[in-house]
Amino acid sequence: MKQEEKIKMFNDVFAPQNGEKVLFLIDQPHDEIIDNNIWKDRREMVKDWINTFKILGTEKGFTVNKLEYKATGVHNSPIPQEVIDNVKKSNLVIAMTEFSATSTLFPLCKSENSNTRCTSMPGVERRMEETAFKADYVEVKRYSHAIEKMLNKTIGAEVLFSTGDKLYIDLRNRVAKSDAGDCTKIGQTINFPSGEGCKPPYEAASDEIDEFGESKTEGIMPVGYSEGIIKFVIKNNKITEVIGDIKKAEEMRKFFEKDETHRNIAELGIGCNPKAVVTGNILEDEKVGGLHIAYGMSSFLGGKIKSDMHQDICYPKGSSVEAKTLTLINIDGSKTELIKDSNLRYEILI
Repeated sequence: MKQEEKIKMFNDVFAPQNGEKVLFLIDQPHDEIIDNNIWKDRREMVKDWINTFKILGTEKGFTVNKLEYKATGVHNSPIPQEVIDNVKKSNLVIAMTEFSATSTLFPLCKSENSNTRCTSMPGVERRMEETAFKADYVEVKRYSHAIEKMLNKTIGAEVLFSTGDKLYIDLRNRVAKSDAGDCTKIGQTINFPSGEGCKPPYEAASDEIDEFGESKTEGIMPVGYSEGIIKFVIKNNKITEVIGDIKKAEEMRKFFEKDETHRNIAELGIGCNPKAVVTGNILEDEKVGGLHIAYGMSSFLGGKIKSDMHQDICYPKGSSVEAKTLTLINIDGSKTELIKDSNLRYEILI
């Protein structure tokens, strides 16, 4: 990506202003959390982005700093208090980390008297400068907002996976959001590269169940790993059983037994970045035109469940398991097939 292209992207997406404080967050490998080549290259990529931001800062009158901290080892596990304190003192925070900090950054930006906006980029790779970063973000914004609008008229979703498994997701009593590549306003938290609309499922929390009853989220959620496919059995919006005899299946059984909040189905997300490609990197895979589903924490998305983690599983075309169809059940009883033959139907978003 050429320098002038980066500067345009930074202005379009972040719009740093005179007098602002920009902070880059970087997590570092340590002890049992082992370094890797992509992580090493990301740290070099951060240096490049900081240098470009400093050029822009000289022109516009804002400052640029970075803060390194020990990696948490788990996506969306709480980050150190020292980092939180520095985030609160900054206007624009760009977290180019190995492990996602989104669930911590989101409430900080939304807190009372916040002057901060944040961009979370867990697992970002330099090669994305030639794929998802090169999207037309005016177009991405239009698609993202269209999906958000559709999800806000939806009470449920039917998923048919390439394995033949089916899952119904209860979307009542929740509000959808979009991640459209706009981090220009106080209080915003986005993933970048961007391009999705999402909604947390109805979880039947104690303050809701008398009015809305049990959650109707139920079915089988297949998950592909390098050693094979395992299946999560879901009832009342919770993962109740793990089917499979590979090593990963036993690992996940222990993971869900460790903390009940890990069992929660936390998000239905629909990617819509036309330049994103499937590579196995969740940050970009979830922006490809298709479905992703998360388990764990949903509170930062407007759900009711707080947890120490939030994990996305991506199902676009080209993944080991695909969502062949996604059909939205609308408030008026009509149905909208938003994903067909594993592809997002962009034409109905225009």
